[in-house]
Amino acid sequence: MTTPVALTIAGSDSSGGAGMQADLKTFAALSVYGASAVTALTAQNTRGVSAIHPVPPDFVAAQLEAVFADLAVGAVKTGMLGGRATIEAIAVAFKRFAPRFVVIDPVMVATSGDRLLPADAVDALRTKLIPLAAILTPNLPEAAVLLSEPLASSDAAIVSQGRRLLSLGCSHVLIKGGHGHGSESIDYLISANATVPLAGPRFATQNTHGTGCSLSAAIAAGLAKGEDMETAVRNAKAFISAAIASADRFAVGHGRGPVHHFHRYY
Repeated sequence: MTTPVALTIAGSDSSGGAGMQADLKTFAALSVYGASAVTALTAQNTRGVSAIHPVPPDFVAAQLEAVFADLAVGAVKTGMLGGRATIEAIAVAFKRFAPRFVVIDPVMVATSGDRLLPADAVDALRTKLIPLAAILTPNLPEAAVLLSEPLASSDAAIVSQGRRLLSLGCSHVLIKGGHGHGSESIDYLISANATVPLAGPRFATQNTHGTGCSLSAAIAAGLAKGEDMETAVRNAKAFISAAIASADRFAVGHGRGPVHHFHRYY
């Protein structure tokens, strides 16, 4: 029997709701073995990020070497990457080890509004990593930053931005609609041949810390288990929707609390 393995390359959230901790919780909830390479330590809670300590790029590379040399990694996801040199080190590792599926969550700003990716690293993300991605998962503000365009304000504009993001070299784009308005949150899965709208209810809760991290991790988990891209994305959206719907079972922190990754179990 083969055990599905997914790898997260991300920052650590000391409050446990986002970043590497959210990714590993998601992998576990979806019956996938999780490995990790830490790119940065954060002093963080539900109210915000108070300090960031980047991991040296050569040590990020050493973590990746250790994981890829031993584990049969089925899919990789990236989150908070820290800076240009780290992005370049990860790109070198991907070209060397050629993971089958790379899910890139272009983490730039925390839910609290704190900046997590320096401006000078955005170009490296565009040119070094995104061309290696099976899927890119930006929210609306991240899509606008990656394209140096205004925030999309209509469905047609969102799809148009998604198609322009494809031109950066990734195979699929999932533009997340959580920053939009209305009773439904509509994500768009876009490839060269199709645009698939994925609608879900918008929940009235402030406990949304880690939603983007967890969604991209859930996609990676599905791909590691052998699901095709659309199935992996649909299942991931169902998982994160249920995790958000169950988030108010928690009373964690005094700001934007975490989603409930283990809603199926308790």
